[in-house]
Amino acid sequence: MTFWTDPIGLIDAWLYGVLVGWGLSSEVSRVLLYIVGAFTLATGAMIFTVFLIWLERKLIGRFQDRFGPNRVGPFGIFQTIADMLKIFTKEFITPDGADRIPYNLGPVLAVAGVLLVYAVLPFGINFLGVNLDMGALYVVAAGTIGELGIILAGWGSNNKYALLGAFRAIGQLISYEVPMLLTLLIPVMLSGSMGLNTIVKAQNPWFIIYAPLAGLIFFISLVAENARAPFDLVEADSELVAGFNIEYSGLKFGMFYVAEFLHAFTNSVLFAVLFLGGWQGPGAETYPWLGLLYTILKTSVVFFAILTLRAGLPRFRIDQVMDINWKLLTPFSMAILVVTAVVDKSLMQSSMTGRILGLLAANLVLLLVALRFLRNYAQKRRRPLVVPTASIVLPDRIDEVLS
Repeated sequence: MTFWTDPIGLIDAWLYGVLVGWGLSSEVSRVLLYIVGAFTLATGAMIFTVFLIWLERKLIGRFQDRFGPNRVGPFGIFQTIADMLKIFTKEFITPDGADRIPYNLGPVLAVAGVLLVYAVLPFGINFLGVNLDMGALYVVAAGTIGELGIILAGWGSNNKYALLGAFRAIGQLISYEVPMLLTLLIPVMLSGSMGLNTIVKAQNPWFIIYAPLAGLIFFISLVAENARAPFDLVEADSELVAGFNIEYSGLKFGMFYVAEFLHAFTNSVLFAVLFLGGWQGPGAETYPWLGLLYTILKTSVVFFAILTLRAGLPRFRIDQVMDINWKLLTPFSMAILVVTAVVDKSLMQSSMTGRILGLLAANLVLLLVALRFLRNYAQKRRRPLVVPTASIVLPDRIDEVLS
């Protein structure tokens, strides 16, 4: 074992030897290493958020024909740090009448729900926290913690706008979890495992080639579940002032802010792991550093796509958001799941090429059916409304009117 083949394992073995050498028992040493590992992973993710915020503001500025941050530091790289200092020095307040426990617990849970996912994300063949056999299920369970933080924030704020914003946010997030979970089952089914590292190893070729429609629906659901544009109804200022976080300021608001930006990057990593082969690439199994590089590159592509949507699309109405989910994505994802299972099972004994072609043909048929449905639905919505009018008999001569 060398630093280039298993750096985390080498550091872990060295620290374990140091702690045992200090006279600590093996059990206590292992628990301390788990705490150090979790703290390092969470701290690294939080620090990386500073770069993500600067990058997103810079890219969206270019989309909108402006420079973005360009004053504090070269290229504005220290602007986010200045904003952090401003947030840290703002008043740390709790509004009168607010329920203190849920009010203060909401921001913590919002960040924790994102950070917990990093425990199972495989950035390399051995660049991961824990290799759980139920990693996909763990990701879903950890994501619900952030939703709990949102509802606690709205409920504990003692503000009707915050409460309504929380209800609408939770309605949207839970609704879009349905197609997200249905399409998540497809990589699990194709790999035969719920372990994320096993799913990555089984992608030869990538699962986006086997199931492109499932990947598309999963991507749309991730964007909506993150409440990013065009699904950012959580922050509809004209209707909800500021949504569930209206009563938050300073560091408490900053935690919601960090959770949103970090969640977007986390979803990008998750999509790359499930559909784009994760860390797989030439030499990735021999040199895990290369796998880490491949994961970052694939994640960057997905993250750039999310930023493009945010910069280029207007916000949907709440009824449009729900119609897209319940009338299109949910039934479509159920059909994709059933058809993929049947076709893949039927072609189990075929060659890889035959299996890919069969699944692609099934996806093409489903796409044509969906487009036909959308066409009929659009024509029905555009059909003019015919209002019956009473027949009016106009007089031929003015004397008839006078008479």
